[in-house]
Amino acid sequence: MRLLILFAAVTILISGCDNSRLFENYVEFKDRNWKIQEPVQFEFEITNTQQQYNLYYEVRNSLDYPWQRIFVNYQLTDSTGTTLSQKLVSDYLFEKSGQPRGRSGLGDVYDHRFKILQDYSFKNPGKYKFTLQQENRQDTLAGILAIGFRIETASKK
Repeated sequence: MRLLILFAAVTILISGCDNSRLFENYVEFKDRNWKIQEPVQFEFEITNTQQQYNLYYEVRNSLDYPWQRIFVNYQLTDSTGTTLSQKLVSDYLFEKSGQPRGRSGLGDVYDHRFKILQDYSFKNPGKYKFTLQQENRQDTLAGILAIGFRIETASKK
């Protein structure tokens, strides 16, 4: 119980010091599986079009995930439904040796953050949608606990 309280306190402190974060949210899978028919969607609003942003997708997995990589198709759309960016990406969750990558804070759970778009400029203020779909050729990805999306302001060059 003390460990859980300490973990929560550290998480709050770390997230409170994160000035570059504009948006971050997770969708958790109660059965610890990401089904192919369950795309994950995030809605967010951009007000400053002069700022550049870095966009990330985040994966929280357990050691139950049976593969080395994950394949994800992402789509960024504006409020009119126009696709602004779309791509199939592949990222490693485990080393070839089977050693997990990512940050571990609790037992067999690992967090990963993968950059999708760097120094991205939104042309118009408004609401946007970001959709993630697993593309691993399996109907169900075991060991995926949550999928997240993060936007942060890009550092000025």
